[in-house]
Amino acid sequence: MAKQQVAFLGIGTMGRGMTANLLKAGFPLTVYNRTRAKAEPLAAQGATIANTPAEAAKNADVVISILSDDVASRAAWLGEHGALKVMGKGAIAIECGTVSPEWIAELNDETKRQGVGLIEAPVTGSRPQAEAGQLTFLCGTDEAILDKARSVLEPMSKAIIQFGPVGCGGQVKLINNFLCGVQVASFAEAVAWVERTDLNREQTLDFLKSGAAGSGILTAMTDRMTARNYEVNFLLRLLNKDLRYAKAAAAERGVTLTTCATTEELFEKAEREGLGEKDMSAVVEVIRGSRP
Repeated sequence: MAKQQVAFLGIGTMGRGMTANLLKAGFPLTVYNRTRAKAEPLAAQGATIANTPAEAAKNADVVISILSDDVASRAAWLGEHGALKVMGKGAIAIECGTVSPEWIAELNDETKRQGVGLIEAPVTGSRPQAEAGQLTFLCGTDEAILDKARSVLEPMSKAIIQFGPVGCGGQVKLINNFLCGVQVASFAEAVAWVERTDLNREQTLDFLKSGAAGSGILTAMTDRMTARNYEVNFLLRLLNKDLRYAKAAAAERGVTLTTCATTEELFEKAEREGLGEKDMSAVVEVIRGSRP
């Protein structure tokens, strides 16, 4: 059976690994990135490079987008050279970015009008998981639509979870990133606190990350914060964006995320101090630099 023709929009931190795994799996792939040079290395692996989202999506069975925010996603799908304009009836659009519920609802309406299936599929995992094909897709869609695209998602994933119709996947992702952001911020404060005591830092952090307060995100942050290695797995400014979306989405449901608000203030300060293009773990430098 012939492989589905896939178009991929957004060759950033996550997109590079995801597209590489699609190519390894043998999918015919056309890719688009606003900065073309970032997509060019994929040509050597067999991908076709497009100049616009529409050019990438023409004749595609499945179009995947993973871009930074609502603005970038809207431009890729509905802009002057947007992908949705050229997609045929029965094609499938997959939005893997972390975007707002309002934008997903609008995109859902637009895809329905055109006879295109939509899978809301934000991912958990960062650069290493994208490269290893070990992402978890948090899906909001109809089961029949998901089944048509499952073979495309599988080479990039360790799990594909359907949480309900369109809208559900994004809610889970925002809840997840809210919890991650709060933990990263609190751990940054803990690291800075430990460093200003007479405690053995490594011994103390080993205890904390393996004890009752420990979590996967704390374990991932320990080495980065102590080594001051801020090579990007997850951009700090994008986590800050996710916190804004999470706070607004919760407010729509009558929930005030007080811890999200204070965490967002810390990440906003980190952006103002020039850390936005570094890994989210770099937020610890704001605390380290806050001596009275």
